Amino acid sequence: MSDFLPPDHFLNLPRPDIVVGAGDGIVDTTTLAAHDFDVDTRTGFMPPDPPITRLPEEWEPWEATLEKAMSMKLQLAVKPGLTELEIAQSASWRADVCNNLPMLPTKGLTTSELLLRRAHHVLTFIMHSYIHTLPLDAEIRIPASISIPLLEVSANLQLPPVATYSDTVLYNWGFKSPSDETTPPALNNLRTQDLFTDTNDEQEFYLASSRIEIRGVEALELMRATMDEMFVGDEIAIRRITGYLHKLAAVVDELKSILLDVRKGCDPEFFYHSIRPWFRGEDSDPLERKWAFEGLEEHPEIAQPTDLSGPSAGQSALIHALDIFLGLDNCSTGEEGALSEDQRTLLRRMQIYMPRHHRNFLRHLSANPRPVRSLVTRGDPKLVESYNTAVRAVKEFRDAHIRIVTIYIIGPASRERRARREADDAGSVEKRPPLKGTGGTHLAQFLKGVRDKTAGAIVSSSSTPS
Repeated sequence: MSDFLPPDHFLNLPRPDIVVGAGDGIVDTTTLAAHDFDVDTRTGFMPPDPPITRLPEEWEPWEATLEKAMSMKLQLAVKPGLTELEIAQSASWRADVCNNLPMLPTKGLTTSELLLRRAHHVLTFIMHSYIHTLPLDAEIRIPASISIPLLEVSANLQLPPVATYSDTVLYNWGFKSPSDETTPPALNNLRTQDLFTDTNDEQEFYLASSRIEIRGVEALELMRATMDEMFVGDEIAIRRITGYLHKLAAVVDELKSILLDVRKGCDPEFFYHSIRPWFRGEDSDPLERKWAFEGLEEHPEIAQPTDLSGPSAGQSALIHALDIFLGLDNCSTGEEGALSEDQRTLLRRMQIYMPRHHRNFLRHLSANPRPVRSLVTRGDPKLVESYNTAVRAVKEFRDAHIRIVTIYIIGPASRERRARREADDAGSVEKRPPLKGTGGTHLAQFLKGVRDKTAGAIVSSSSTPS
């Protein structure tokens, strides 16, 4: 148990009730500095040490079930040309889950945040493996031995009972070789713990986000330093902030390069057809099937889940932090650049899928009484230029994200639809709903709206005082 946090660690303290507030001796995360929001100076929003790789013996049946699914190399039900053997293997694994996986208690997990995170990861991976190997005409009913403990663990973590970005990226990594604990991890020394497909393509897809998180640590430090200088607000502070914003732009440019480098290790067609379907949520199911969590009738204390989107890069707190820090989330940029209320709602909805401490960090950042954009709009030309350089870097990052989404999702989806039309003897055109991301968003429209909003946030030099 030496890998677990001590009982008096911040993450192991009781979680404050949002209605009555924090009790005596309980940390209130709404008023503290960034390190109290589970943000590390070396790894940012990633945990400071690799997540645990296995739960204690009491929960070994979950680990064994996931391990068996991985070793059997289960195949997606949507895979064209499934063999009888592949269908039988999936059915055999699911039957074992239904008939032999015991109902395990979760109370012992609540002693450690690290145990809860691993449990959520394992149970959601089991659930997604179960759902996405079911015959396409089958009703989706999640066995109680999965659904009830997952719902209990999710309630403790204040996360939805579905795979999230934290399950595939934040809490799903390790080192290839031992790392120096005093410096940020080397980007080429990261690996992924669990994979649906056991392929390098899937690993590289997750690691692109992991590397962005690690490289983004400097961006978080530059935000902190800027906010410290804004507290002083003198001429020296303005000069320093100008330099920090230029550095921030350079870091974001590196994040863009890391994002685009995913093309070196992950094949777009393989991703779209063989990786992406594993972590689809209920609201991105192409057949629009509903998920039924069995056993709820015997547990009236557990609420029926409503948020069941899959993991998405939009659930990264780092990118949200950049938006909030630069004032891109709230600035009024006119009709062309403004986000619609639906788009704002989608951005807020992404935060539901973040670890609760990261949500609190973003709220804390939003409450900053000295927003950097307000300083820029009354500042000197050099400050305006450095701010606009940072905004342009974020805009170019979003351009790169649209390129990746086009290459990995929109392009393959278009080719898939075209192939289906050509294979249709009647020549009829299949009518399909707008393409959604795994996080449930209407993909192209949403991403372009956010990108255009960012571009519209540029501060005109004529709008600042002379």
